[in-house]
Amino acid sequence: MPSSCKDIREALAQCLQESECVMVQRHTAAECLRTPLSDTLPLKCQQLKKGFGECRRGMVDMRKRFRGNQPITFNKLQETEATGDGYQMYAGKSAFSGGRGLTDGNEKAPQDWREAENEKYRKEQAAAVVAAAQGKK
Repeated sequence: MPSSCKDIREALAQCLQESECVMVQRHTAAECLRTPLSDTLPLKCQQLKKGFGECRRGMVDMRKRFRGNQPITFNKLQETEATGDGYQMYAGKSAFSGGRGLTDGNEKAPQDWREAENEKYRKEQAAAVVAAAQGKK
């Protein structure tokens, strides 16, 4: 269980080393993680910091004492960034994967089952009228 946070810790360290706080402003990684400078970190680093904190908290969480933390791999994060799928930082499976697909808010609402039954009934009635009209001729 102590190694369950290893991957996310390495990803956070890598992100911090590539951040402007360390590269340009020449602060240490520990200084960049503290409050005045942590707000200047890129969003990815802030998410990794939060995920790492949740992972560490999960190591002592008694609710997870049997299964333990679900390890997250940095490769999986890079995959989801490349494909554009949404992901949840920590806690196993992605919150948004396997959904309906991309939506823009302008989709047609699904047809109500009552309307579908009414439409089916009207088609049957129209077919019956046409059959009756052809039978009279």
